[in-house]
Amino acid sequence: MRIVLLLLPLLLAHCGTAERLSRIGRAPEMAPIADPTRSPGYQPVSMPMPAPQDARNLSANSLWRPGSRTFLRDQRAASVGDLITILVSIKDTADLSNSTERSRDNSENMGIPRLLGLDSSYTRFLAEGIDPSRLVEASSANTSAGNGRIQRNEAVTLRIAATVTQVLPNGNLVVGGRQQVRVNHEMRDLNIAGIIRPQDIASDNTVQHDRLAETRIAYGGRGTVSDVQQPRYGQQVLDAILPF
Repeated sequence: MRIVLLLLPLLLAHCGTAERLSRIGRAPEMAPIADPTRSPGYQPVSMPMPAPQDARNLSANSLWRPGSRTFLRDQRAASVGDLITILVSIKDTADLSNSTERSRDNSENMGIPRLLGLDSSYTRFLAEGIDPSRLVEASSANTSAGNGRIQRNEAVTLRIAATVTQVLPNGNLVVGGRQQVRVNHEMRDLNIAGIIRPQDIASDNTVQHDRLAETRIAYGGRGTVSDVQQPRYGQQVLDAILPF
């Protein structure tokens, strides 16, 4: 069992290395266009819902649809399979700094010059002799200092088309989208998912990312540049198991 645990990191590293070796000289392959609801990680969303209400009866002689922003039909996403454009504009700035310093110095001395008149018998047990006033002497010193600082400045601005994958009972829409861009041998992946209200969809069928509830935005890449930015497998294993 121990041998298996020791060889497991090597096997995982070999799998990753084999994958990289298999695409030497070739750019990363793009994922096929597929139904988002059939992806392995897809799960339908369940949220607290208000009590259902009866739909309003529409007049048979009316050409106007309630809630519509056009004369005959609302062009905004409203049903499963409809497309909507999500505008992502993230500007995040953070600057955190902390400093810790600790110092301690201890010294202990203990002796028993007189103990029930037995101090004259110490030489019978310790031929070398002993000073009863200095039986125990101990000292310790400890110093600790630490400094840490986090500086982060992120800016992501882009547009991505997403698909309505689910309509919740209260009318809110579950959306999900993926975008891939390949430049030379470097692939950029963008994934976005969340829940929006139909009222937040603009007349041009767009919605700001900060109007999405349970927002999940992943922006990353893979390829030659990303490979050299990742520590080697051996270094990652040592970072995980070494206690110092």
